[in-house]
Amino acid sequence: MNRHTLARSGAAAVAGTLLLAACSGGTDDGGSDGAADASACEPSEGPVELTYTGWVPGMEDAIALWNEANPDIQVTYNTGPAGNAGTYQDFFNQLEADQAPDLGQIEYDTLPNFRVQDGLVNIADCAGVMEAGEQFVDWTWQQVTFGEEGSVYAIPQDTGPMAMFYRADLFEEAGIDVPTTWDEYAEAAAAIRDEGAYITHFPRTDVNWFAGLVWQAEGRWFENDGEAWTVDLTGPQSTQVADYWQGLIDDGLVKDTAGFSDEWNNELNTGELWTWVSAVWGSNSISSGAPDTAGDWAVAPMPQWEPGANAAGNWGGSSVAVLQGSEHPYEAAQFALWLNTSEESLTALNQGGGLYPATTAGLELPALKEGLEFYGDQAIFDVFADAAAATDPSFTWGPTMAQTYNDVADGFGAALSGSGTLLDALQAGQEATISTLESQSIPVAE
Repeated sequence: MNRHTLARSGAAAVAGTLLLAACSGGTDDGGSDGAADASACEPSEGPVELTYTGWVPGMEDAIALWNEANPDIQVTYNTGPAGNAGTYQDFFNQLEADQAPDLGQIEYDTLPNFRVQDGLVNIADCAGVMEAGEQFVDWTWQQVTFGEEGSVYAIPQDTGPMAMFYRADLFEEAGIDVPTTWDEYAEAAAAIRDEGAYITHFPRTDVNWFAGLVWQAEGRWFENDGEAWTVDLTGPQSTQVADYWQGLIDDGLVKDTAGFSDEWNNELNTGELWTWVSAVWGSNSISSGAPDTAGDWAVAPMPQWEPGANAAGNWGGSSVAVLQGSEHPYEAAQFALWLNTSEESLTALNQGGGLYPATTAGLELPALKEGLEFYGDQAIFDVFADAAAATDPSFTWGPTMAQTYNDVADGFGAALSGSGTLLDALQAGQEATISTLESQSIPVAE
């Protein structure tokens, strides 16, 4: 199993999503109407101005390269919060008001939400789009086509294999071993707390981060047998992960800080937080948020549940979609292709945003083979390449992940405030998800 096969079966299940959902919330005939007809993808007359909303640090640098080379197709980039922290809801509201940007960053696990709401333009007939499929890692192309013949609803951008960022200098100074198992991680958490700091934070809104931990533990939240969905957020592995982190919360060993916030950046920058189990793109989140710690960080594999095991999870990985209402789907598609296939763009996105490319050529970029000064000249992408190879592809995303994440996040917030537990949150999220699926006439297994 290698990075090229990661989550391929999840993509197949997503295709089943759309068949079972009958595109609820879309057009009256259950499919996409003329606004999403790829056959309408023709160049616009005259200069074109496009808008693009995402949250990747350094995206402006790549877009500046495009704008300089394409004076007649100018792109304005708007930065929003990470998808589930606000941008996705903004997109849904904007689509409802017919005010969506031309292009939007959408993670693979949330693409089905937009598909069943008829929020994506089918760009398959835009010049060069179908031909570009062979440039991408197989499973990512499956994510953006949903297995539908003659359809492409986004261009893959990156993937998110997970590992552990840690303050190598602080661990060494304190004489604390870098944890290799989750048991050791808890022991280190207690030792670090004795030093007056915390091993990490628990993000109440980043439920997809928690899903990555469940993924590593071989838990599965959704299954699709082609006829109905099984929803199980409280299975043995999910319970194991929830109980573990609940213990750290109850013992006061992790901080209740919002990820990607100014407070969180300051805690990283001042040494109040010593680790972050995160995806490959997190490398730039740390370097941009904690500039005073340059040279002090390193990367190691995720802690394992059993000594000697080798398993990892995946957090995120995004695509660039043309959203319904765009008056310039052709130009938007050309920009999305360039952004995610050209060497100059992929290099800029890796150096500026830490993105791990979804193209096979991008995985061979010289920038991914070099040591990074911020990480003590460690070639950190080697660790993430191993993590990608150690990630089981069978984790399946459900058809209403944005709603599932939001419902679980409400419970996570309550647990961090001392009202209920993480497992309670998962149970409530499961019940709410089943109710939502049934309300949209999406079959749920008994």
